[in-house]
Amino acid sequence: MDIFSLIPQFGGVLYTVLAFVVALSVIVAVHEYGHYIVGRWSGIHAEVFSIGFGPVLWSRMDKRGTRWQVALLPLGGYVKFLGDSNAASGKDEAAMEEITEQSPEELRRTMHGAPLWARAATVAAGPVFNFVMSILVFGLILWSQGVSREPLTVGALHPLPGTVQGLQDGDEIVAIAGITTPDFDDQRTWGQFTDELPLQPVLDYTVNRDGETLDVEAPWPFPPLIQQVAPRSAAMDIQLQSGDVITAVDGEPIFAFEQLKSRVEASDGRPLLLNVWRDGAELEFALAPRRTDEPRADGGFVTHWRIGIVGGMMLEPETVPAGLWSSLSGGVNQTIRIIDGSLSGIWHMITGAISTCNISGPIGIAETSGAMASQGAENFIFFIAVLSTAVGLLNLFPIPALDGGHLVFYAYEAVAGKPPSDKALRVLMGIGITMILSLMVFSVSNDLFC
Repeated sequence: MDIFSLIPQFGGVLYTVLAFVVALSVIVAVHEYGHYIVGRWSGIHAEVFSIGFGPVLWSRMDKRGTRWQVALLPLGGYVKFLGDSNAASGKDEAAMEEITEQSPEELRRTMHGAPLWARAATVAAGPVFNFVMSILVFGLILWSQGVSREPLTVGALHPLPGTVQGLQDGDEIVAIAGITTPDFDDQRTWGQFTDELPLQPVLDYTVNRDGETLDVEAPWPFPPLIQQVAPRSAAMDIQLQSGDVITAVDGEPIFAFEQLKSRVEASDGRPLLLNVWRDGAELEFALAPRRTDEPRADGGFVTHWRIGIVGGMMLEPETVPAGLWSSLSGGVNQTIRIIDGSLSGIWHMITGAISTCNISGPIGIAETSGAMASQGAENFIFFIAVLSTAVGLLNLFPIPALDGGHLVFYAYEAVAGKPPSDKALRVLMGIGITMILSLMVFSVSNDLFC
């Protein structure tokens, strides 16, 4: 074996691991900072703020007496509040006696001795901060991208192989094939619009150019142009790239993304031969579509054959700045969509409507991190925001040992007037840890065998 042939693979693994560590560290830092800052505001003293577990690589003590540290294993983190120990749950009687002997002022600064509202707010703050981070990131991306100028205006034209291109930068597209162009940002309306267009390689475009109304010829608006490659997909495996144009499937020429989609869906998983145009070069690739569960607008799921690419228009629309409110509301809507899709997916997996292979573990998340990082900073940051939403949602599940489990205990305390017994807590925490470990084992097996 040529050892030098392993260098690119080794470099790819390092890149994937680094991207995973960066993504996870950012999400953990935001989550734990939520616990820390709300605990501090609530009068609960934090002794340790740690990113990672195990041997400490770096630490410093701040003026409030909190030790900030980075540990060797970057697979999570924690905030240790005063009184956060086995003693606080009654497991260490000596330590428990020490806590109860403290003055009321000292006891108030501990997690165990804080009022119920302060404990609940501190625990809930971690997931809430994950959601807030996602909203802000999605909103910032929307704000930086802007919204499409109306009417649809050519900002830049993507290079396409062997096509007539009469459009120019700055053209305002009034109509295509005699049909008035709708609002570009309304995807539903655009879907109806493209369904009405005649399916042919070249269409007539009516444009406003320098004060004149002209009719020019240009390609079908949505060619088989790859805008993005999905991580852990058939397309990613054969190294298809953003900007590639698929010109034929099994030797049959195509010019519209819908033609590619229909041939992939009709393949029933049979390997396909793709002719691909890349920067003027003609390439051939073979790949087998994979079954993919996709959410429907009604909340259900539908299974299709997919190769893992996102198509794009043959032009980049000119944009205008987006408003702050519309950007933030878009961030909220995006976060809600992820939460809704995640809950729907979990339910459909429980009922057997879709495959449990949709659950990814640390290996799958690491591969996705590397793939998104390789496609640019914006895609990587977007992925971190998606993952942050998922982490926040997971932590709200009513499983003992997770934040949601603690909130359930606090709800019981609020109703019953006292916390669960120490024995009940020990049993429930054991069950929760077993559930979490079982889920980890299951997700890793999915990464390896699905």
